[in-house]
Amino acid sequence: MAGLQHNKVAMDPALTRLGNMITNRYKYFRWTPRTAWISFVYVLAVPAAVTYLGWTQDGKLDFRAKRKGDTVYER
Repeated sequence: MAGLQHNKVAMDPALTRLGNMITNRYKYFRWTPRTAWISFVYVLAVPAAVTYLGWTQDGKLDFRAKRKGDTVYER
């Protein structure tokens, strides 16, 4: 144990390339129809769908003071 060089790890060239690619990704990004569509879906469509579901289901469920066999839906 004494005298050993700890923390000496050979760098894997594939991991080094991957790290460089991730670091410099913004330099090579281009807006294409595919990237525009993906951005639209994740920025606008998904939050809009979650908001719609939240508004339509608001007040329909009541979890307070329920016993076994009681329904959670408000009438």
